[in-house]
Amino acid sequence: MILPVQRWYKAIFVRKSRRSFLSDNIPHDSLIQLEKVCTELNSIILGARAVVVNQNPQEVFKGIVGSYGSITGAPAYVAFIGDMNDPNVQEKTGYLGEGVILEATVLDLATCWVGGFFKPEAVAEQIKIDNNEKILSVTPIGYVKQEYSFQEKLMSGMVSSKKRKDLNNLLLKQPSQNLKDWQKTALEAARLAPSAINRQPWRFSVGDEEIKVSLDTSKDTKGLSKRLDCGIAMLHLELGAMYAGIEGSWEYLKDPDVAIYKK
Repeated sequence: MILPVQRWYKAIFVRKSRRSFLSDNIPHDSLIQLEKVCTELNSIILGARAVVVNQNPQEVFKGIVGSYGSITGAPAYVAFIGDMNDPNVQEKTGYLGEGVILEATVLDLATCWVGGFFKPEAVAEQIKIDNNEKILSVTPIGYVKQEYSFQEKLMSGMVSSKKRKDLNNLLLKQPSQNLKDWQKTALEAARLAPSAINRQPWRFSVGDEEIKVSLDTSKDTKGLSKRLDCGIAMLHLELGAMYAGIEGSWEYLKDPDVAIYKK
Protein backbone atom coordinates (compact mmCIF):
# COMPACT_ATOMS: atom_id res chain seq x y z
CA MET A 1 0.00 0.00 0.00
CA ILE A 2 1.25 3.46 -0.92
CA LEU A 3 0.35 5.87 1.88
CA PRO A 4 -2.12 8.55 0.68
CA VAL A 5 0.19 11.26 2.03
CA GLN A 6 -1.67 14.35 0.87
CA ARG A 7 -5.04 13.22 2.25
CA TRP A 8 -3.82 11.76 5.53
CA TYR A 9 -1.37 14.55 6.32
CA LYS A 10 -4.14 17.14 5.98
CA ALA A 11 -6.43 14.97 8.11
CA ILE A 12 -3.94 15.24 11.01
CA PHE A 13 -4.96 18.87 11.48
CA VAL A 14 -8.70 18.14 11.24
CA ARG A 15 -9.10 15.03 13.39
CA LYS A 16 -10.66 15.53 16.82
CA SER A 17 -11.70 12.90 19.33
CA ARG A 18 -15.48 12.75 19.66
CA ARG A 19 -17.62 10.71 22.05
CA SER A 20 -21.22 11.69 21.33
CA PHE A 21 -22.43 10.36 17.98
CA LEU A 22 -25.57 10.61 15.89
CA SER A 23 -27.38 7.36 15.18
CA ASP A 24 -27.30 7.96 11.41
CA ASN A 25 -26.10 4.97 9.44
CA ILE A 26 -22.79 5.24 7.62
CA PRO A 27 -23.17 5.20 3.81
CA HIS A 28 -22.27 1.92 2.15
CA ASP A 29 -19.58 3.52 -0.01
CA SER A 30 -17.82 4.95 3.05
CA LEU A 31 -17.86 1.59 4.81
CA ILE A 32 -16.48 -0.14 1.71
CA GLN A 33 -13.66 2.41 1.48
CA LEU A 34 -12.80 2.03 5.16
CA GLU A 35 -12.80 -1.76 4.84
CA LYS A 36 -10.55 -1.47 1.77
CA VAL A 37 -8.01 0.59 3.72
CA CYS A 38 -8.13 -1.92 6.59
CA THR A 39 -7.47 -4.79 4.19
CA GLU A 40 -4.53 -2.97 2.59
CA LEU A 41 -2.97 -2.02 5.93
CA ASN A 42 -3.52 -5.52 7.31
CA SER A 43 -1.59 -6.96 4.36
CA ILE A 44 1.53 -4.83 4.88
CA ILE A 45 1.71 -4.49 8.68
CA LEU A 46 2.17 -8.03 9.92
CA GLY A 47 1.36 -8.45 13.59
CA ALA A 48 -1.65 -6.13 13.71
CA ARG A 49 -4.98 -5.85 11.95
CA ALA A 50 -8.09 -3.70 11.89
CA VAL A 51 -11.67 -4.88 11.42
CA VAL A 52 -14.67 -2.68 10.65
CA VAL A 53 -17.71 -3.88 12.60
CA ASN A 54 -20.93 -2.49 11.17
CA GLN A 55 -22.98 -3.34 14.24
CA ASN A 56 -24.32 -1.28 17.10
CA PRO A 57 -21.41 -1.13 19.57
CA GLN A 58 -23.58 -0.36 22.59
CA GLU A 59 -22.38 -3.43 24.48
CA VAL A 60 -18.74 -2.76 23.56
CA PHE A 61 -18.82 0.69 25.12
CA LYS A 62 -21.43 -0.02 27.80
CA GLY A 63 -20.45 1.35 31.18
CA ILE A 64 -17.40 3.30 30.00
CA VAL A 65 -16.36 5.83 32.57
CA GLY A 66 -12.94 7.00 33.65
CA SER A 67 -10.92 9.44 31.55
CA TYR A 68 -12.75 8.76 28.32
CA GLY A 69 -16.27 9.57 29.38
CA SER A 70 -19.10 7.61 27.81
CA ILE A 71 -19.32 6.75 24.12
CA THR A 72 -22.88 7.18 22.90
CA GLY A 73 -24.82 6.78 19.69
CA ALA A 74 -22.18 5.39 17.31
CA PRO A 75 -23.64 3.03 14.68
CA ALA A 76 -20.39 1.13 14.08
CA TYR A 77 -16.81 0.76 15.25
CA VAL A 78 -13.37 -0.49 14.26
CA ALA A 79 -11.42 -3.02 16.35
CA PHE A 80 -7.62 -2.90 16.40
CA ILE A 81 -6.18 -6.34 17.08
CA GLY A 82 -2.61 -7.32 17.81
CA ASP A 83 -0.67 -10.57 17.54
CA MET A 84 0.83 -10.81 21.02
CA ASN A 85 3.65 -13.01 19.73
CA ASP A 86 5.02 -10.03 17.81
CA PRO A 87 7.56 -8.06 19.90
CA ASN A 88 6.45 -4.80 18.26
CA VAL A 89 2.74 -5.44 18.43
CA GLN A 90 1.85 -2.22 20.26
CA GLU A 91 3.71 0.10 17.89
CA LYS A 92 2.33 -1.70 14.85
CA THR A 93 -1.23 -1.53 16.16
CA GLY A 94 -0.97 2.19 16.87
CA TYR A 95 0.50 2.89 13.43
CA LEU A 96 -2.08 0.80 11.60
CA GLY A 97 -4.98 2.07 13.69
CA GLU A 98 -4.13 5.71 13.12
CA GLY A 99 -4.10 5.08 9.39
CA VAL A 100 -7.67 3.83 9.65
CA ILE A 101 -8.65 6.79 11.81
CA LEU A 102 -7.13 9.31 9.39
CA GLU A 103 -8.98 7.65 6.50
CA ALA A 104 -12.20 7.87 8.52
CA THR A 105 -11.47 11.57 9.04
CA VAL A 106 -11.10 12.04 5.27
CA LEU A 107 -14.51 10.39 4.90
CA ASP A 108 -15.99 12.94 7.37
CA LEU A 109 -16.44 10.27 10.03
CA ALA A 110 -15.67 11.05 13.65
CA THR A 111 -13.56 8.73 15.80
CA CYS A 112 -12.07 8.34 19.27
CA TRP A 113 -9.17 6.08 20.30
CA VAL A 114 -10.38 3.93 23.20
CA GLY A 115 -7.71 1.77 24.78
CA GLY A 116 -8.78 0.71 28.23
CA PHE A 117 -12.45 1.38 28.81
CA PHE A 118 -14.29 -1.03 26.56
CA LYS A 119 -15.42 -4.65 26.74
CA PRO A 120 -13.16 -6.91 24.64
CA GLU A 121 -15.42 -9.88 25.34
CA ALA A 122 -18.24 -8.04 23.56
CA VAL A 123 -15.99 -7.47 20.55
CA ALA A 124 -15.00 -11.15 20.54
CA GLU A 125 -18.66 -12.09 20.20
CA GLN A 126 -18.88 -10.13 16.96
CA ILE A 127 -15.57 -10.97 15.23
CA LYS A 128 -13.18 -13.92 15.31
CA ILE A 129 -10.13 -13.50 17.54
CA ASP A 130 -7.30 -16.03 17.35
CA ASN A 131 -5.69 -17.46 20.50
CA ASN A 132 -2.53 -15.41 20.04
CA GLU A 133 -4.44 -12.19 19.45
CA LYS A 134 -5.70 -9.46 21.75
CA ILE A 135 -8.04 -6.55 21.09
CA LEU A 136 -5.79 -3.65 22.02
CA SER A 137 -8.04 -0.75 21.15
CA VAL A 138 -11.23 0.25 19.39
CA THR A 139 -12.73 3.38 17.92
CA PRO A 140 -16.38 4.26 17.41
CA ILE A 141 -17.11 5.64 13.93
CA GLY A 142 -20.02 7.74 12.82
CA TYR A 143 -21.31 11.25 12.39
CA VAL A 144 -21.47 13.93 15.06
CA LYS A 145 -23.07 17.30 15.55
CA GLN A 146 -20.77 20.16 14.66
CA GLU A 147 -20.90 21.52 18.19
CA TYR A 148 -19.47 19.56 21.10
CA SER A 149 -21.83 18.17 23.74
CA PHE A 150 -21.48 19.35 27.33
CA GLN A 151 -19.94 16.01 28.31
CA GLU A 152 -17.43 16.21 25.47
CA LYS A 153 -16.41 19.70 26.54
CA LEU A 154 -16.06 18.48 30.11
CA MET A 155 -13.96 15.45 29.22
CA SER A 156 -11.86 17.44 26.76
CA GLY A 157 -11.01 19.86 29.52
CA MET A 158 -10.11 17.07 31.91
CA VAL A 159 -7.52 15.58 29.57
CA SER A 160 -6.34 18.91 28.12
CA SER A 161 -6.93 17.61 24.62
CA LYS A 162 -6.28 20.98 23.00
CA LYS A 163 -2.91 21.34 24.68
CA ARG A 164 0.29 19.89 23.33
CA LYS A 165 3.81 20.05 24.66
CA ASP A 166 6.14 22.46 22.89
CA LEU A 167 8.46 20.71 20.47
CA ASN A 168 11.52 21.73 22.48
CA ASN A 169 10.08 19.79 25.42
CA LEU A 170 9.88 16.66 23.27
CA LEU A 171 13.41 16.78 21.87
CA LEU A 172 16.05 14.90 23.86
CA LYS A 173 19.10 16.59 22.39
CA GLN A 174 18.92 19.00 19.50
CA PRO A 175 17.04 22.34 19.90
CA SER A 176 14.27 22.81 17.36
CA GLN A 177 15.91 25.83 15.67
CA ASN A 178 18.65 23.53 14.28
CA LEU A 179 16.26 21.16 12.58
CA LYS A 180 16.07 20.69 8.84
CA ASP A 181 12.83 21.74 7.18
CA TRP A 182 11.65 18.17 6.59
CA GLN A 183 12.38 17.29 10.21
CA LYS A 184 10.37 20.27 11.46
CA THR A 185 7.39 19.20 9.33
CA ALA A 186 7.69 15.58 10.45
CA LEU A 187 8.05 16.40 14.16
CA GLU A 188 5.20 18.90 14.16
CA ALA A 189 2.92 16.24 12.68
CA ALA A 190 4.11 13.75 15.32
CA ARG A 191 3.60 16.32 18.08
CA LEU A 192 -0.09 16.50 17.16
CA ALA A 193 -0.66 12.74 17.46
CA PRO A 194 -3.41 11.64 19.87
CA SER A 195 -2.43 9.69 22.97
CA ALA A 196 -4.15 8.19 26.01
CA ILE A 197 -5.13 10.99 28.43
CA ASN A 198 -3.06 13.27 26.17
CA ARG A 199 0.12 12.12 27.92
CA GLN A 200 2.32 12.47 24.79
CA PRO A 201 4.85 9.82 25.89
CA TRP A 202 7.11 10.16 22.84
CA ARG A 203 10.52 11.82 22.84
CA PHE A 204 12.62 12.52 19.76
CA SER A 205 16.32 12.47 18.97
CA VAL A 206 17.38 14.00 15.66
CA GLY A 207 20.39 13.14 13.48
CA ASP A 208 21.38 14.47 10.08
CA GLU A 209 19.29 11.94 8.17
CA GLU A 210 17.11 10.36 10.86
CA ILE A 211 14.66 10.83 13.72
CA LYS A 212 14.49 8.42 16.65
CA VAL A 213 11.34 7.90 18.72
CA SER A 214 11.78 6.96 22.39
CA LEU A 215 9.57 6.66 25.46
CA ASP A 216 9.55 9.33 28.15
CA THR A 217 9.58 6.50 30.71
CA SER A 218 9.10 2.76 30.29
CA LYS A 219 6.26 2.65 32.80
CA ASP A 220 2.77 2.60 31.32
CA THR A 221 0.04 4.66 32.96
CA LYS A 222 -3.50 3.47 33.66
CA GLY A 223 -2.57 0.13 32.08
CA LEU A 224 -2.45 1.72 28.61
CA SER A 225 0.52 1.04 26.37
CA LYS A 226 2.77 4.01 25.67
CA ARG A 227 4.23 2.09 22.76
CA LEU A 228 0.83 2.03 21.07
CA ASP A 229 0.74 5.83 21.44
CA CYS A 230 4.21 6.00 19.90
CA GLY A 231 3.00 3.92 16.96
CA ILE A 232 0.39 6.61 16.30
CA ALA A 233 3.10 9.29 16.42
CA MET A 234 5.27 7.21 14.06
CA LEU A 235 2.64 7.36 11.33
CA HIS A 236 2.22 11.12 11.82
CA LEU A 237 5.99 11.58 11.65
CA GLU A 238 6.28 9.55 8.46
CA LEU A 239 3.42 11.40 6.82
CA GLY A 240 5.03 14.73 7.71
CA ALA A 241 8.39 13.64 6.32
CA MET A 242 6.83 12.37 3.09
CA TYR A 243 4.72 15.52 2.75
CA ALA A 244 8.00 17.45 2.90
CA GLY A 245 9.45 15.24 0.16
CA ILE A 246 11.51 12.83 2.27
CA GLU A 247 10.86 9.10 2.08
CA GLY A 248 12.42 6.78 4.63
CA SER A 249 11.90 3.54 6.49
CA TRP A 250 11.40 2.44 10.08
CA GLU A 251 13.68 0.24 12.16
CA TYR A 252 12.31 -1.04 15.47
CA LEU A 253 14.49 -0.63 18.56
CA LYS A 254 14.62 -1.96 22.11
CA ASP A 255 13.27 -0.31 25.25
CA PRO A 256 13.31 2.60 26.07
CA ASP A 257 13.75 3.41 22.38
CA VAL A 258 10.88 2.57 20.07
CA ALA A 259 11.95 3.04 16.44
CA ILE A 260 14.09 5.14 14.17
CA TYR A 261 13.06 6.71 10.86
CA LYS A 262 15.97 6.82 8.42
CA LYS A 263 16.03 8.85 5.24
